[in-house]
Amino acid sequence: MIRQSSYHCVGVKAGDSWIKVPKLKAIKARIHRPIAGKLKSITLSRTVTGKHYASLLFETEQAEPAPLMDIEAANVVGLDMGLSHLAIDSNGTKTANPRFIKQAQKNLKRKQQSLSRKTKGSAKRAKARLLVAKAHERVANARNDFQHKLSRQIVDDNQAVIVETLKVKNMMQNGKLARHIGDASWHALITKLAYKAKEQGKHLVKIDQWFPSSKTCHACQHKMASMPLNVRSWDCPHCASSNDRDINAALNIKCQGLIQLKAEGLSVSAH
Repeated sequence: MIRQSSYHCVGVKAGDSWIKVPKLKAIKARIHRPIAGKLKSITLSRTVTGKHYASLLFETEQAEPAPLMDIEAANVVGLDMGLSHLAIDSNGTKTANPRFIKQAQKNLKRKQQSLSRKTKGSAKRAKARLLVAKAHERVANARNDFQHKLSRQIVDDNQAVIVETLKVKNMMQNGKLARHIGDASWHALITKLAYKAKEQGKHLVKIDQWFPSSKTCHACQHKMASMPLNVRSWDCPHCASSNDRDINAALNIKCQGLIQLKAEGLSVSAH
């Protein structure tokens, strides 16, 4: 659990290497971004591993970029989320799923077993609990860093990003896939894509969750009656085109997203 305290306006200050909150002396800090604008509030937080963070809210005169109104279809990408590959785009690029929890599983298991052997209430148990928390924190930080870099690349390279509306809570009810879905953290990736796109005036479009992207042929729009998860490629019985399941889904997601962009009044050109 992360403990937080917020301080607003009066008595709140910040410098190049310190922050100041009411009733406390200046606190030494590593400032990660240049300070600009009027400081409105500071939120201090402490993680279970004992690390302290400060989130600074500034008021600036910088105007929010206007949303792009003229979009080229070539600069729009459809994304299909998966487990073997975290993201598959409509250009045919597949980004492997790093599976951070699986990579750290042996280390986590060893530390958790050590924790279970310690006497409740003892100093050694408290130390073992901290080691487990630090191991989980490293996994979360690695996943977060990977998703930030991936989302930045996707947004910088495109004017609009099209994704599916995922009901992760419902998908987590599958006991065999729940851990893998949680490790993939699709929702967190989409959240990063959304705010990065907004800050550049670009678009993130979410299509309907029931859109049959996987079992519809992108070439002729023929819809298959069913498409089990173990089927990774298939031939369309109508037009005989050979489809990679994930790339086909990404192409359909892009096509549906372009329709939604046009419905919102945006100009979408084919060039």
